[in-house]
Amino acid sequence: MKMKFLLLIMTLATAFTGCAGASGTSNANSSENETVIEQNTEESTDSQSEDVSVSESNAQEAFYKSLYNTKTDTFPQLSEPEKGETIATIHTNKGDIKVRFFPEEAPKAVENFVTHAKEGYYNGLTFHRVINEFMIQGGDPVGDGTGGESIWGEPFEVEPSLALKHFRGALCMAKSSLPVSIGSQFYIVQNDGLDEQSKQALESYKQQGDEVVYTGKDFELKVKDIYPEAVIDEYLKNGGTPSLDIQYTVFGQVYEGLDVVDTIAKVETDDNDKPKEDVIIESIEVGEY
Repeated sequence: MKMKFLLLIMTLATAFTGCAGASGTSNANSSENETVIEQNTEESTDSQSEDVSVSESNAQEAFYKSLYNTKTDTFPQLSEPEKGETIATIHTNKGDIKVRFFPEEAPKAVENFVTHAKEGYYNGLTFHRVINEFMIQGGDPVGDGTGGESIWGEPFEVEPSLALKHFRGALCMAKSSLPVSIGSQFYIVQNDGLDEQSKQALESYKQQGDEVVYTGKDFELKVKDIYPEAVIDEYLKNGGTPSLDIQYTVFGQVYEGLDVVDTIAKVETDDNDKPKEDVIIESIEVGEY
């Protein structure tokens, strides 16, 4: 098995365990809790280890099954918005960014963002974290990446879908390394090109398309189910951050205003990637296309 294929499996494993790593897009709710099962005796250790192993196996099966159920040959991000579709215009002091949503694939994230936008939650907040050739992140009322909450008052989980990817212009929900930690913060993928390692990995996936990533009780997930040629070609052509796929919720796509996203990404920042002059979300207007 080739190394690039192993990297794909490692990415899936990272998504399964809920660990974002240093390359993740959010330090929101940054405290990381580790669950430690204390063992009192050798007998209890064996018993608990077996229970945990069974539990993890069942959870893994459910995770890959949920991915299998979202595999598709069509990718909504690659199409234009349709008449009557819900859209939003993010008005910033650098210009307007227009986005569309994918409620069938990410219903919680869409409801959360749209409701917050309609209620004015995001008005006056900033893009507090900006990294050129990566992404721009905002939606934190505290303004430093530690704040914000969902419309339900508690965090919610990632909604992974093989139909949605971290293409350039993808609108996504930020989170911490905890598996259930999404609040109000969001980010927009800005990267307009891939590094050579990412290009080589994606090219190798084309050759390894029929390789099996996971075999379940009644299903089989292959490399081409996760990275079909249409997805690979889009990444190679227009950029994005494929390393974040599955680990974070993609719930929308910029269809107009990527030049504004680029402008924001290129502003001068401090050592914490915070713009030295505020980039302000003046308001977010929700409407129909």
